[in-house]
Amino acid sequence: MAVTVTVYGKLQQSLWEGRVNFATDTIKAMLLSSYTIGSTTDTAQFLSDVLAAATEATGSGYTAGGATLASKTIAYTAANSWSVQRANSTAYAVGDVVRPSTGNGYVYQATTAGTSGGSTPTWPTVIGQTVVDGGVTWTNVGRGVLLIDAADPSWTTVNPGTLAGSHIVFYKDTGTASTSPVLLVWDLGGTQTASNGGAFTSQFDATEGLLVMFTG
Repeated sequence: MAVTVTVYGKLQQSLWEGRVNFATDTIKAMLLSSYTIGSTTDTAQFLSDVLAAATEATGSGYTAGGATLASKTIAYTAANSWSVQRANSTAYAVGDVVRPSTGNGYVYQATTAGTSGGSTPTWPTVIGQTVVDGGVTWTNVGRGVLLIDAADPSWTTVNPGTLAGSHIVFYKDTGTASTSPVLLVWDLGGTQTASNGGAFTSQFDATEGLLVMFTG
């Protein structure tokens, strides 16, 4: 399942307004059966804005409002301490984050997927600059990584029963959709299903968690 992650543009506004404390707030993952994203990635600040263009899933094992994220963590790592080093002749997906094997104070994110070359590229040291490495394009994204993570949210179906969804929106639950800030949305690449006792699980990346943000 190919997942496309989009951070809502107004998340930064919510953070600066003091609306979200990821560590202490109730953060939920809501499964959507349909979502016409359109401009909502730039205009939506609250869950009600998303639900005006989406339909929440219903089905076996699903509870309205979604699953509450557990085991939430926030950790900052300076670039030279980032654990994933770029390797020769290795397949990378868009979004993968690496540092050079010899740290230079920056981390790089794959903005074009592919297989890395057989030798180390010349890494740019200006944020925003790119380098082509075999089939991969790396972009200098900053001097450190803020990693936001949690346990994978999951819904277990009953037998018989089916649960289907095409998107997952992550949001802070205030109990009222019009005041519940949205964080990001996953496009699951089409409708996914689980049935007959199977689990519908949104699995976070083992290295990059729910979300990575970069410092300049």
